Amino acid sequence: MPYTKNPHIPKVRMQAVNLLYEGWSTRKVARHFGVSPGTISKWKNKDQSYGLRPIPTQSSRPHSHPNQLNEDIVNKIVEIRKRNRRCAEVVHKEMINSGYSVSLSSVKRTLKRECLIKKRSPWKRWHFEQERPKVLIPGDLVQVDTIHIIPGELYVYTLIDVFSRWTQARVSEKINTHRSLMFVDNAHKLFPVSFSMLQSDHSPEFSVWFTEHI
Repeated sequence: MPYTKNPHIPKVRMQAVNLLYEGWSTRKVARHFGVSPGTISKWKNKDQSYGLRPIPTQSSRPHSHPNQLNEDIVNKIVEIRKRNRRCAEVVHKEMINSGYSVSLSSVKRTLKRECLIKKRSPWKRWHFEQERPKVLIPGDLVQVDTIHIIPGELYVYTLIDVFSRWTQARVSEKINTHRSLMFVDNAHKLFPVSFSMLQSDHSPEFSVWFTEHI
């Protein structure tokens, strides 16, 4: 019988083994369930509860692989992740800087296997991302962020032009997408040239609505 992920198969195995304990022959049970006699014999050998519990499907993962990461690399990936609490890309870059030869996909698989990476929610909306541009003139890249002076009571909106170091800041009692848009708009009116690209984190005040309206 080929490998299957059917969640009901463990109970089917238990039922087949129970029929064997009731006196059915291996061939009769095989004909009843539509499998080979050898499959029924394997199910019987895997049974450890005398037919009282479902017989789980074993993992198809191989015991070893020629390209498997060695234990030293895996431990280093886990150590960096727990120490810095950064994303897989940052962990991969630090691994390369430390002299380890490992791919980004291997780092992601390791973090996922060790339950150290948070899966993206299927309900989260897509957020626009683009590579960081080369900053050659004022306005090429402008960064905006918020500082929580007293969370829930007092915040500061900040904006800086990376090339000229021109800055703007404004105190606010609340932070939301509308206030963020208003702050950037006012700063843009004061800046001598237009903004080519605006960079922010994915905080609620810089949500997809902010990205769509900026």
